[in-house]
Amino acid sequence: MTKEIRCYGCGAVIQSENVKKIGYVPKNSADKANVLCQRCFRMKNYHELQKSPLSADDFLKTLQKVADEDCLVVYMLDIFDFNGSQIPGIHRHLMNRDMLVVVNKRDVLPKSLKTGRIVSWIQRQLKEAGVKPLDIILASVKNKFQMDDVFGAIEHFRKGRNVYVVGTTNVGKSTLINQLIYQFNEGDNTSAPFITTSEFPGTTLDLIEIPLGDGTFIYDSPGIVNSHQMTHYVKEKDLKFILPSAEVKQIVYQLNEKQSIYVGGLCLFDFVSGDKTALMCYFSNRLKLHRCKLENADGLYNRHQTLQIEAENIETIDQMKHYDFHLDTKRVDVVISGLGWFSLQGNHQKIRVHVPDGVAVYIRENLI
Repeated sequence: MTKEIRCYGCGAVIQSENVKKIGYVPKNSADKANVLCQRCFRMKNYHELQKSPLSADDFLKTLQKVADEDCLVVYMLDIFDFNGSQIPGIHRHLMNRDMLVVVNKRDVLPKSLKTGRIVSWIQRQLKEAGVKPLDIILASVKNKFQMDDVFGAIEHFRKGRNVYVVGTTNVGKSTLINQLIYQFNEGDNTSAPFITTSEFPGTTLDLIEIPLGDGTFIYDSPGIVNSHQMTHYVKEKDLKFILPSAEVKQIVYQLNEKQSIYVGGLCLFDFVSGDKTALMCYFSNRLKLHRCKLENADGLYNRHQTLQIEAENIETIDQMKHYDFHLDTKRVDVVISGLGWFSLQGNHQKIRVHVPDGVAVYIRENLI
């Protein structure tokens, strides 16, 4: 029986029969030792969005494979989109598996924020979610910040076992894997091909197996799609506006009741009632924020003025879903999944948040 060949970029089984199915390559390339499927080739060389064909059931099957093996799980999260990047019920799916939590994108938070404070905040969030990791490492994979600690922790905790990296789409799993390939091969770039990385959701399609040199493997897994993230509600060309690539600059508004803040055309924050407050905004620096009177906010959206980018298939503000919150006296973050958050001191205010139907909005303990 001929051994199946897999794309080293996304893990799909290589085939030359159907150009519309995953893993397709022309026949003259199908028998190469290291082959990149047409989908990965287009993402890598032409920066084209290639939508993932995987379903939620496919991701659950992947988690089941991990759960059935005695292994080390590296659970990756995104500190900028912490709520949106959590896998619901992961503690149930991977019960009793050793887990190392790597929280990516430290570089987009203010440098002045102490790492110890962030890690303590992460510990409280994970405890609330029922996750009990062996350790938590706050890192920036892109900038190689704390990568020596990540590598050392994996070596310490894996104890000769296979390693599986799991997380949602766009959390940085494939970039982490490429850094680990480099580390495990002691800086030799020629020992193993690097896997495909992209800001587009759903790059990896199946488990990608990378040998560690001692008979064990590290596996990149497909990113689990959390459909409540804003990234799934904007056009391909607009992803670059909402995914931060540098330290996010805090923007502060002194907000009176009956005032509103637009985040691009993707979110509308209404301060319905309450005493004047300082509203701190944490969004990608490429997104434009716009303050207006609450009474004018709906008309502003409907006239498509000064809003920069808008969600797909939404023409009027009435097509958005709104969430009402009555705040108590705690400082809180109002989080828009996959986009960013507002922070304010609660004082019995009433606020309303408008987002595309399907995007999640959370109230949480303040991070900054």
